[in-house]
Amino acid sequence: MNYKKTELKNGLRVITVPMKGTETATVMVMAGVGSRYETEKEAGLSHFIEHMFFKGTKKRPNTLAISEELDSIGGEFNAFTGKDTTAYYAKVDCKHFEVALDVISDMYLNSKIAAKEIERERGTILQELSMYEDTPMRVVSDVFENLLYKKSPLGRDIIGYKKTIKAFKRKDFIDYMKRFYAANNSVVCVAGKFNEEKIINQIKKYFSEMENKQKPGFQKVAEKQLRPEIKLKYKKTDQTHLVLGMRAYDYNHKDRFALSVMAVILGGNMSSRLFIEVRERRGLAYSVKTGVEAYRDCGYLATQAGVEHKNLEKTVEIILKEYKKIASKKVGEKELQKAKDYIKGKGVMRFESSDEVAMFFIDQEVKEKKIMSMTEFFKKIDKVTAEDVLRVSWDIFKSEKLNLAVIGPHKDGKKLGKLMKP
Repeated sequence: MNYKKTELKNGLRVITVPMKGTETATVMVMAGVGSRYETEKEAGLSHFIEHMFFKGTKKRPNTLAISEELDSIGGEFNAFTGKDTTAYYAKVDCKHFEVALDVISDMYLNSKIAAKEIERERGTILQELSMYEDTPMRVVSDVFENLLYKKSPLGRDIIGYKKTIKAFKRKDFIDYMKRFYAANNSVVCVAGKFNEEKIINQIKKYFSEMENKQKPGFQKVAEKQLRPEIKLKYKKTDQTHLVLGMRAYDYNHKDRFALSVMAVILGGNMSSRLFIEVRERRGLAYSVKTGVEAYRDCGYLATQAGVEHKNLEKTVEIILKEYKKIASKKVGEKELQKAKDYIKGKGVMRFESSDEVAMFFIDQEVKEKKIMSMTEFFKKIDKVTAEDVLRVSWDIFKSEKLNLAVIGPHKDGKKLGKLMKP
């Protein structure tokens, strides 16, 4: 799948990815800013701004005007805020693509950020925060990152704190957007069926007045962990939720491909080692999975599970045993190939959807990585050897890099601490 990168005079980058065999098209606009760029007083502002972009522009004065226009053509539209990016997108029947582009660009460039809408949305976001707190399966990942990056904005929850959400004024939004929503800190990606020349000209028309500014910086993570660490969040729940993992690599690290393969072998699917050991053989959990998270300057591999309260220590012990096992013996060629084919199969299925294609390319561009096609990515995965997996496992599976986050009715972590010692 070929793509084209066009840079406007003001520094805005445009990625166009024509797709054969689809009747859909997606437009996505992404800013290179997320919660890790916020000060403590600004915690949650990136996410709040994302909400406000749906509250009206001069051309479309309210939420209904925006949603109705996209609903009337059967479009899918949404936005999301991460730790280092914020994105807005719409996916439509290609016949209506110009409408989608007009709406998304209007939201991105011309949102009113009205004071009365800020007051209304404040309540919505506070309820969103309460909803997350009642969903420990989701929150436990935030607790884990807070443990890893507790002295960095990267360790804060994206949604922010109740006190900051309640305190934001319109000026805070405007000042923040002036700093971060710049042409050279934004990327537009179009994927699917479209007229490339026509679409690029339209994007130039919409975005050419956007200003070029100095690119924002962020506080880098200083990883100096010397011993295993545990964070218990006491909560009366029906199930104990845990994330157990260790520090690993940033998203440009040469060994990230071997790490991804290893994560699949450990707990990436229903035939993985931990799924079989924890769920199928012992019946300890309904859900158990291992995955990788990577940022510009750091990353980690972690396993998440939900278990009966009394089985917390036993589950941690089994996960640690599997970590030790993969670091002590080379994986077999059959198991290695199965993991590679799983990654490639999932990738091929993703690439049937124009919104997934847009996300694949725009994420790489915003994070200033060399854009890699899916074919190039597959080649990197194919090159991973059993020796690579063993070498990487030796590197990351060290007791001093271990971290455990737990949500449930637990106050004493002494037994867990003993399990995590070398």
